[in-house]
Amino acid sequence: MSISQSISLQQSRRAGLWLWVRQLGNVCKLRIGSTIAFTALAGVAVTPGELAPWRVAVLGLAVLLASACAGGINQYVEVELDRRMGRTRRRPFVTGALRHRPVWLFGFYAVLAAAVLAAAVATNLLAALFVFLGAFFYAVVYTVWLKRRTWMNIVIGGLAGSFAVLAGAAAVAPQLGPLPWVFAAVLFLWTPSHFWSLAIAMHQDYVAARVPMLPVVIGDRAAAWVILTNSVLLVAVSLIPLTLGLGAVYLVGALGGGLYLLYTNLRLVRAPSKSAAMIAFHASLVQLTLVLSAAILDAQLVGGG
Repeated sequence: MSISQSISLQQSRRAGLWLWVRQLGNVCKLRIGSTIAFTALAGVAVTPGELAPWRVAVLGLAVLLASACAGGINQYVEVELDRRMGRTRRRPFVTGALRHRPVWLFGFYAVLAAAVLAAAVATNLLAALFVFLGAFFYAVVYTVWLKRRTWMNIVIGGLAGSFAVLAGAAAVAPQLGPLPWVFAAVLFLWTPSHFWSLAIAMHQDYVAARVPMLPVVIGDRAAAWVILTNSVLLVAVSLIPLTLGLGAVYLVGALGGGLYLLYTNLRLVRAPSKSAAMIAFHASLVQLTLVLSAAILDAQLVGGG
């Protein structure tokens, strides 16, 4: 083999490895996992007390890995459903980029167990329990038990994000105060507005897959009104931390993100189109990011917590 052929072979192997890593990241939904890990860090930040940086890092990684495993289990279980939806039919298990074999499930279970154990060793058993419950509610309660049976699937499944906040708070102080519970409620209310907006945009996909998301059950216009009502409650609850010690920095983030979300939800009510639904979907991400970032800044830099 010539030098040029050897170099070409090495480059091909590196490209293949990188593609495999990207496919694995797709299966594990790392972008969602990063958001969940961020909520856990927010739980740490708003809880009075101190946690060594290495413990915070281990907890964040544990939540990320647990969420990734839940995402992987979700895609493994839903491979046939994903084939029916335009949004998901290019996922690795569907295309065959990653072979749909039981070994993946064993791998996900093993990494999840390791993540929960790491959280227990680095912090405490309550925080580890919340890490586990977050993954369990997404992978089992939402994916296996509820998604194909009831429009309440994402409402109950939304507890997955709430448990991440509680995990972060419990890592600092197992005797949870009111502030972490309020942020857990924020995450619980945020999830339906977020995913129902996506469900309006992908209405026909969910019809084809026979998944009873709310817009499929009651129609897009009625669902848009439910989203707006839920978001009003979400924004109201997101302002409660102002009565529990957070201050001006948090007010700016929570109010700014909340008003933007409500504006996009009002547009969705007026015209429940795919484009309006996607704008509302992305606005919910902006709202959550602003709420959590403002909470962290207020609690840590300003001293609101």
